[in-house]
This record gives sequence, C-alpha cells and structure tokens, in this order.
Amino acid sequence: QVQLVESGGGSVQAGGSLRLSCLVFGLPYTWNCMAWFRQAPGKEREGVAAIAIGSGRTYYADSVKGRFTISQDNARNTVYLQMNSLKPEDTAMYYCAAAPFLPASVVAGILAPADFRKWGQGTQVTVSS
Repeated sequence: QVQLVESGGGSVQAGGSLRLSCLVFGLPYTWNCMAWFRQAPGKEREGVAAIAIGSGRTYYADSVKGRFTISQDNARNTVYLQMNSLKPEDTAMYYCAAAPFLPASVVAGILAPADFRKWGQGTQVTVSS
C-alpha cells in the first residue's frame, strides 16, 4: 500500500528557506511521477513542482521557478522540495503526491491534482513578512 509522509514544514520569515521531505512507502516500481502541491485557506490546490522518477526531469509552476527545487534520492524513497527566497504568498499546506505515469499535462506545464492518485497528509509552511 502506497503511503506518503511529509515533513519539514514550519514558520520562516520572508527571504528564508525550508526543505520539505516526502518519505515514500510501497510505491510500485512502475509508478513514474512525484509532485508537490500546495493549498492556502480558501484557495484551490495548486501544483508546485513535479519530477519524473525515471529520467529525473523536473517541472515547475511559474510562481516558484528559480526559487524551488524538487529532487529525489537514489533509492526512490524520499522526494524533497527545497524552497528558497520564500514569500508570504508561499504560505500554504504542502502536499506530496504520486502518479502511476508522467501526465501529459505535466509535460505541458500544468500540474493538475486529478492526475495524481496518492496523497500525503500535508505539512504546513508559514512565511511571515
């Protein structure tokens, strides 16, 4: 059974950094895409970054390009989201998600929650000005 466990959230001042971790249990070998999403109160869940597990190719939302980096460890047990130059508008609950294949929408630059089947419980990130 696939289980995703996020950690690393917290409170930081604007301009600071955080690194989120997603520990993955039971991911089938054939599943090929991991991603981070976020959801602020009263807003829809939005995609932040995705990584193709096989190739390591990465995809980012325009709002985080140049500031956030998604990566994976070699054993495919953990996916990270390094967040630098944080802004108050980055405040949200951050979720790790897994998809059985790399969605065409991700390749086109769109991270849609409906394309991802498994989700973690989330970790809160709060950025103060």
